Amino acid sequence: MSEQCCSQGDHKGHLCVLVSERQFDKIKGLVREPKFICFNCGRVADDSGNLCNPMPLEG
Repeated sequence: MSEQCCSQGDHKGHLCVLVSERQFDKIKGLVREPKFICFNCGRVADDSGNLCNPMPLEG
């Protein structure tokens, strides 16, 4: 797998942006049953669309 970076494009809804905006109540709803982990930062989320470089937690 090639390393991916989310330095381009729309980050709207990504946990990295939500954390920087201190939207912790919104984040809580996005990480209740995590199925993906971000290869860049290690954050987990229920949906891959909330991470810059997602990969499944279970292989």
